[in-house]
Amino acid sequence: MQYLRENHMPTVWCPGCGNGIVLKATIEAIKNLNYNKDDIAVISGIGCSSRATGYIDFNTMHTLHGRAIPFATGVKLARPDLKVIVMTGDGDATAIGGNHFIHACRRNMDLTVILYNNNIYGMTGGQYSPLTPHDSYSTTSVYGNIEKPFDVVELAKASGATYVARATTFHYALLVKYIQKALEHEGMSVVDAITQCPTYYGRYNKVDSGSGMLQFFKENAIPLAKAKTMKPEELEEKIIIGEFVEIERPGYVKEYAKLQKRLEVTSNAN
Repeated sequence: MQYLRENHMPTVWCPGCGNGIVLKATIEAIKNLNYNKDDIAVISGIGCSSRATGYIDFNTMHTLHGRAIPFATGVKLARPDLKVIVMTGDGDATAIGGNHFIHACRRNMDLTVILYNNNIYGMTGGQYSPLTPHDSYSTTSVYGNIEKPFDVVELAKASGATYVARATTFHYALLVKYIQKALEHEGMSVVDAITQCPTYYGRYNKVDSGSGMLQFFKENAIPLAKAKTMKPEELEEKIIIGEFVEIERPGYVKEYAKLQKRLEVTSNAN
């Protein structure tokens, strides 16, 4: 309990929600790395997942909808010694915050982004999000979602993130492993944490229990190595899990420090 604010318990999360599993995996990864909690900053925006910053006893900021990444960028530039984590949801990160997300990836900003991906806007009433699967139902797609969703992994890869992984709340050990590796990685790290929302996504799509959604993750998750041997039609509606990108490239903070040194040399020469 050393990492939790017990006076803020219980959480507001619904019974069966997977957000607590993602939060526990994050805390376990931090504990495994033996980080001092005063050396960690966790930034969130708005949404069910973003309430996590109220429950954890680190340096935390609960900020504006879609703006967690720019706030986190400011923290990292002001305090490069801190390990900066962003906890965000699918709408927070890829809808209103989508522009910030892709440019943080492009810059290879030194952040660990843990994206709680429950395929829906949970806190604001169950609307479909940019990650809601095609033909799925929600309060704003009562006849089925006609839009194709983003693939967060492909979006992060194409935008320039240097560590990208995905796991589900059923695959808890993998989730801990990937978050831990993301924390150790220099540069932009993105972990797509597939989590369950039985209250809205599950209820509208006829899997209205947390355990039922976990069973769905178990039956439909495909390891990346196996997915590479399968045909595209075989992978439809499947969840590919694994590590997709792991590239060593200087992060933005290190590049910014180099720029500062060059400016100092130029200034002194003049």
